[in-house]
Amino acid sequence: MKLPDKDTLLALYRHMLVIRRYEEAAARSYREGHIPGFIHLYIGEEAVAAGVCAHLTRDDYVASTHRGHAHALAKGVPPREVMAELWGRSTGCSGGRGGSMHLYSIEYGLLGTSGIVGYGMPLGAGAAFSAKYRGTSQVAVAFFGDGANNMGCFHEVLNLASIWKLPVVFVCENNLYATEMPFLKATAGQSVAGRAASYAMPGVEVDGQDVLAVYEAAGEAVARSRAGEGPTLIECRTYRYVGHHEGDPGIDYRTQDEIEKWKRRDPILLLRKRLLNKKVASQKDLDKIDEEAKALIQDAMAFANKSPWPSPQEVTTKLFVNPI
Repeated sequence: MKLPDKDTLLALYRHMLVIRRYEEAAARSYREGHIPGFIHLYIGEEAVAAGVCAHLTRDDYVASTHRGHAHALAKGVPPREVMAELWGRSTGCSGGRGGSMHLYSIEYGLLGTSGIVGYGMPLGAGAAFSAKYRGTSQVAVAFFGDGANNMGCFHEVLNLASIWKLPVVFVCENNLYATEMPFLKATAGQSVAGRAASYAMPGVEVDGQDVLAVYEAAGEAVARSRAGEGPTLIECRTYRYVGHHEGDPGIDYRTQDEIEKWKRRDPILLLRKRLLNKKVASQKDLDKIDEEAKALIQDAMAFANKSPWPSPQEVTTKLFVNPI
């Protein structure tokens, strides 16, 4: 694999660290009672969001999942707006109305996070259809988990996207568990990428802990879509170090040995070692990036804390799109 240029490598490292520090801060905020409802953290999976979204422009689209803070951040939504939304404040990207599972920012091409399993696939395909109909060069990325690959919409959407050659990239974040259900017990054939052949599109399985592998596969898929050659299905084998949601210890259905094994292949640690070994950056350079990431997230926390609550008078606004 040919390494990207230095700026790209450091950007990937920075994006993963921002996501990691954000999720750690979100967990603290939740435990301190600042965040209502559930939150689902992305810790351990950072390479997927960072590697895929590195190829997207602000005008491109992302349809996310219930575990979507990272997709919002990687797509460019400011950490301040994402954190304030989790805190339910009016300065959040959804005005404090949506919270963790309803992050939305059309300004940055984020079509929303959602607790509906498989939600991102039809929405992403719809955005891709819109781009093709309007004759733009926009691409849509639809993220989904391994549990969604057994939903009916998975098969329906892949079929339609292939027939119409839609500019959409389907990204399965296969973290091996759909809540508590092991992937190997739920999916015949034990491969999501292998199902792409049934719909006449490329299917690629990559190491989701290796951000450069994800970056390379996503680059080819996005370029293919921009060229009018249709969709691609990418399966990223990854792992969440935490439970399904905050409050789930995540050890009733997984062994501690399994968790520790995956932690030894932490995506941030792997890229850090590669950057040092290839002399792309020094220890001091990488430590500085980490400090910058921490400062960015501390700022986001302070911003959320001082931001006002939504006004009760606005409860009926922003419910419908105004007709043209």
